[in-house]
Amino acid sequence: MRYGYWMPVFGGWLRNVDDENMAATWEYNKRLAQRSEQIGYDLSLVAELNLNDIKGEQAPSLDAWSTAAALTAVTSRLELMVAVRPTFHNPALLAKQAANIDHIGGGQRLSLNVVSSWWKDEATKYGVQFEQHDDRYARTAEWLQVVDGVWKQDHFSFQGQYYKIVDNVLQPKPRTQPRPTIYAGGESEAAKNLIARLCDAYVMHGDPPSRIAEKIADMRRRREAYGLPPLIFGVAAYTIVRNTEAEARAELARITDVQQSKAGYHNYQQWLAGTQLEQRVSLEDYSVSNRGLRSGLIGTPQQVIDRIAAFESAGVNLLLLQCSPQYEEMERFAEEVIRKMR
Repeated sequence: MRYGYWMPVFGGWLRNVDDENMAATWEYNKRLAQRSEQIGYDLSLVAELNLNDIKGEQAPSLDAWSTAAALTAVTSRLELMVAVRPTFHNPALLAKQAANIDHIGGGQRLSLNVVSSWWKDEATKYGVQFEQHDDRYARTAEWLQVVDGVWKQDHFSFQGQYYKIVDNVLQPKPRTQPRPTIYAGGESEAAKNLIARLCDAYVMHGDPPSRIAEKIADMRRRREAYGLPPLIFGVAAYTIVRNTEAEARAELARITDVQQSKAGYHNYQQWLAGTQLEQRVSLEDYSVSNRGLRSGLIGTPQQVIDRIAAFESAGVNLLLLQCSPQYEEMERFAEEVIRKMR
């Protein structure tokens, strides 16, 4: 199992807690990244939103790509999985940026998390075209073909509905070969078929191991139909590790005290309207992002270790973790869980 975590570029993950003692600053994120690779974490996902959907639109959030480039330069081992939304980035230009960061990190440390845009208000405020669900995935399919093409060959040309590339030359090519890993998630048919055909890894919202096993089996069948190598599988999870189960449950109750008047609640409603999910989402799920509580990494160290073992048996290769306050809780998780499992 590889252990990843969300970089707290939004200043926290709890929609019902105002101050999590983890500011959305370069200094905090740098400190966290440098410490995380020392204590056993393998990867960090740097999310991309220009507005803060956790703490509210008026709250600060860090830019994903400049933050990732800087973090790559001040770390030595950590993989930076940087989120990218095709509607916000020209594919050939983004491929150039990514190749450069890949060289900064020495290779094998830069990967992409391709995300379909869901937030109409953000697109409007930043002057970006907002497209309906299936149109976004049609664009993403072309976007991925361009990125892959310019990474792998010079004098690359492409003519599609959304993009036209003529005789592109991109040098230097990425150091990571055959290409930096491309992660993506989604629960619609359009998303799953696209990922099986054009990506390298499938990342899932939180769910119990039994449900995750069903999803993995489905994606393996789709992947095999294209005759491609196996996918990597990742799952989102929010972690609460305590000495007793009662202590863990008390913390869970604290963070899921839903207050619908909070600044991020309207943004959450837009996310629900702009996505196609397999399941209804509860107000408890609203408390933390990506259905992280459903993964069940909550309890004593041994309970969490047993749950991770169940995810491994289901076929999961990567856990993408959130916790709060992040620096302190990641130290606890590394000491009580990662070290014992390794």
